[in-house]
Amino acid sequence: MVGTIAVQSAPRASLLRETLRRFLKHRLAVFGAVVLAMLILGVLAGPYLYRVPIDEIDFKAKLKGPSWAHPLGTDDLGQDVLARMLYGGRISLAVGVTSMLIAITVGVLIGATAGYAGGAMDNTLMRVTDLFLCLPGLPLLLLLVYLFREPLKKALGPEAGVFILVVVVIGGLRWMAVARLVRAQFLSLREKEFVEAARGLGASALRQVRRHILPNAMGPVIVAATIDVAAAIIVESSLSFLGLGFPPDIPSWGRILYDAKDNLDFAPHWAIAAGTAIFLTVLSINYIGDGLRDAFDPRKVLGGK
Repeated sequence: MVGTIAVQSAPRASLLRETLRRFLKHRLAVFGAVVLAMLILGVLAGPYLYRVPIDEIDFKAKLKGPSWAHPLGTDDLGQDVLARMLYGGRISLAVGVTSMLIAITVGVLIGATAGYAGGAMDNTLMRVTDLFLCLPGLPLLLLLVYLFREPLKKALGPEAGVFILVVVVIGGLRWMAVARLVRAQFLSLREKEFVEAARGLGASALRQVRRHILPNAMGPVIVAATIDVAAAIIVESSLSFLGLGFPPDIPSWGRILYDAKDNLDFAPHWAIAAGTAIFLTVLSINYIGDGLRDAFDPRKVLGGK
């Protein structure tokens, strides 16, 4: 029994080590992971260390540049930009991760069902996917936010209402690519010998999917997830920049950038802080996605052995 467990666990451990080795050999991916970890640590721990209130107004200090009292300067109300950046980072990153989880969950469910079932089910689900792909993304996004923002704000509060609306709309409009990717993986994997062997031994369809097909299809899905996080952060920032995202008292990075746009001539620090945070976050996630793509590709060799 012990020998069997060791034989089964050794290939899995070896695969994980090889994947990690390939990822660590991708220097830009490692750089992105370090930068993203620092950003996440900053927005999570920063408000506990830097205890300046995000809504403390001081008109005497409005639009001041960086100083010891205000490391990133102040806005047009004299509010500390660093404090608002740390608070807003939680919102922006939460929007990106939650939207990605929604898109990945819906995409994997639809793609796995279509790819494994085949036939009429596959054709129906893919036609629905094609229908969603044909919808104009940005106009539909703006329309849904415009129609449902105020009712949800009244029902759930300004922060929770807008957050739920934004993540559901963004995630609901980004699952199609994941579904097609998972379907293609399932169509290929369901005919492999190890799946046929499991089927011949009497494994149920659910067990075949859960234990044999889905784990082998998750590499491309993980890469797609990193791309979706970055895209969701950009979309949320765009909505806030257009004035359709979070209200002024909830300072997401996009909202801070929107509030700063009219003061670029004489207070550029205000916009630079939010713009740099968005840029570094998206760039880091894209680098991580590139590294994961190479790490999960057994044909890719980085820098030799």
